[in-house]
Amino acid sequence: MGVNLKDIISREETSFEELTGKKVGVDAFNIIYQFLSIIRQADGTPLKNSRGKITSHLSGLFYRTLKLLENNVKPCFVFDGKPPEFKAVAEERAKRKKLAMEKLAEARKKGDEALMMRYAQQTSKLTEEMVEESKQLLTALGVPCIQALSEGEAQCASMVLDGTVWAVVSQDYDALLFGAERLIRNLNITGRRKVPGKPVYYTIKPEIIFLSQALKETGLTREQLITLGILVGTDYNPKGIKGIGPKTGLKLIKQKSWEQIFKEVNWNFKIKPEKIRDFFLKPTTQKATPKWGEPDPEAIKKILCDEHEFSENRIDNAFKNLNKSLQEKEQKNLKKWF
Repeated sequence: MGVNLKDIISREETSFEELTGKKVGVDAFNIIYQFLSIIRQADGTPLKNSRGKITSHLSGLFYRTLKLLENNVKPCFVFDGKPPEFKAVAEERAKRKKLAMEKLAEARKKGDEALMMRYAQQTSKLTEEMVEESKQLLTALGVPCIQALSEGEAQCASMVLDGTVWAVVSQDYDALLFGAERLIRNLNITGRRKVPGKPVYYTIKPEIIFLSQALKETGLTREQLITLGILVGTDYNPKGIKGIGPKTGLKLIKQKSWEQIFKEVNWNFKIKPEKIRDFFLKPTTQKATPKWGEPDPEAIKKILCDEHEFSENRIDNAFKNLNKSLQEKEQKNLKKWF
């Protein structure tokens, strides 16, 4: 779910070309959930092999990661570890999925594919088996996988802070609260998307957010930004304070102190807001030393083709495109010296 600050934080469009040569920390769970959600058939059914095993996550990881590698962007996927004991998002997600399942059943009875797609996307579930499959595929692609001690976004943010990677890749804004200077959104879900229930399409482009710029524009300190996140709602207090959105929260923070705000608002959560603030300021992380390697086509085909029935021709063509793209970029770079 994550904290939603899109209404008050500006962003800039970026591109794969502008990120060439950059190392990025990818919030693995966040991105894989995106693949499970959007890579589906017209009626909302996820991609599956003949045994009924879901393969949407593997398709997304393979083709989107190759796109990064083609542009010499070096991703490091960071997987969530043990969540803090006060994380409440699992219960909230369970409620949403149950409701979505009920609405999906109704949509199937009506034969409404648009509604079937909308509600099916909300039922995505990432299993331990999918996580292990994802790690195996990424390793075969030569992409490092880091197992975080706790929250993946917190680990990604710490890697930006110590210079291990240049930016965090995630759809959520939480990395900013954890202190990451640069957050890249939409990097793995670029392209045309259909507006649910309407014959209208829109284009999604990669965008980058700079923490220092966001703080300057809003006139907040990082601690105040964390306060705003808590008011709006985080994974530790889902939905936040009723009636307070980003804009209202921003005005409130500029008028009152932390003590005044949380003395006056209706705080209906078991956890104290101070504990959430302290976790964003001092999360559980570790020093990471990711190492990148070369893709292993045979290992990849064993995973995708032999185990999950992907087309071998399509995998071969994908590697041909990768090699062609890398050769063209190498020739282009060589020409700069002459």
